[in-house]
Amino acid sequence: MEQYQQYVLHNANLASMVPDNNLYGSLKNAAIAIQSGMISWVGPQDELPGEYQHFEHFNIENRLITPGLIDCHTHLVFGGNRADEFELRLNGATYEDISRAGGGILSTVKATRDASSDYLLQSALMRVDAMIVEGVTHIEVKSGYGLDIETELRMLKVARNIAQIRPIRVSTSFLAAHAVPPEFTGKKDAYIDEVCIPALHAAHAQGLVDAVDGFCEGIAFSPTQIARVFDVAKELNLDIKLHAEQLSNLKGAKLAASYGALSADHLEHLDASGVQAMAAAGTVATLLPGAFYTLRETQLPPIDLFRKHNVPMALASDCNPGSSPLASILLSMNMGCTLFRMTPLEALAGTTCIAAKALGLTDSGQIHAGLRADLCIWDITTPAELSYRIGFNPLYKRIFAGTT
Repeated sequence: MEQYQQYVLHNANLASMVPDNNLYGSLKNAAIAIQSGMISWVGPQDELPGEYQHFEHFNIENRLITPGLIDCHTHLVFGGNRADEFELRLNGATYEDISRAGGGILSTVKATRDASSDYLLQSALMRVDAMIVEGVTHIEVKSGYGLDIETELRMLKVARNIAQIRPIRVSTSFLAAHAVPPEFTGKKDAYIDEVCIPALHAAHAQGLVDAVDGFCEGIAFSPTQIARVFDVAKELNLDIKLHAEQLSNLKGAKLAASYGALSADHLEHLDASGVQAMAAAGTVATLLPGAFYTLRETQLPPIDLFRKHNVPMALASDCNPGSSPLASILLSMNMGCTLFRMTPLEALAGTTCIAAKALGLTDSGQIHAGLRADLCIWDITTPAELSYRIGFNPLYKRIFAGTT
């Protein structure tokens, strides 16, 4: 297909992920017409308009076609690893114990500051390649392991560079409000004033940032401190996201909703009032079962409340060196079902159309005329098979902007 500017995929099982009474556009014997990297027409193959009949046709042989997968929450640009902390946790230390002792995020900060841009890029590409072979066509990448102006900007530049080297789209999130670096110990407000906000202005001026994120927790920043960063984000007309209610309930999701955030992420300790605030604001709940699994958490996110209040649920890998060293979106989908009791269709929606919503994307995440031809052809027939298997990749072909 790579040499064709216009072609038709036919004899396909389709999961278009266009909302349709929670069936998400399931269609057998479907056809998709593609022109110049865009979807021109979708529907039953026996209704294919005459204008597409002369296109090159490819028989998909009843395989499943979905939108390209979207990993809407990652931290995949970083230096070093934290395998030693993995061992510490197995011996009884908690995530908070390690963080307060100077490990956790701060150990990655030191490794990232010490790393060259080339090292950061090459190590990130190893993780990106693992995602591409599982059908991911768009990733979100956060800063937050620099915690000084120079390294935060360097991380964002590396993230932008990924899309120049690999066939994948990248959204960047500014996350300097991730932790307090050692040189600002006991001076969180000064860090916000002297590093976080100036770095945000610089990143915006250089076109390096699509959204602004933060970590709202006792070991990180308070809602009041996060709000100061979000105020600047709003002045710069940047989208907002937030790590909230992962370890405790500081009402971060309510704060995010009050700013019209695209998403609030983690949310294991979210209460009903927070869910309702997110529902009213249209804020997506991005669930991260990899961190839940790695940290051996027991407090589940309020899945039933999300369903009750129609809060859309995205699902992501949270790829990072500490709490979720996971670069598999397919395993994330399985974990979403097995650990969080999501349905397979919810898991697929969470990595396609709802993940797109969590990033503010309007041109992808669904198979619909006028959208990008970012598609996955799977050697399976039903969406449930994507979440059912563990450690198995059924990808047959990945189509990115119409090419494979």
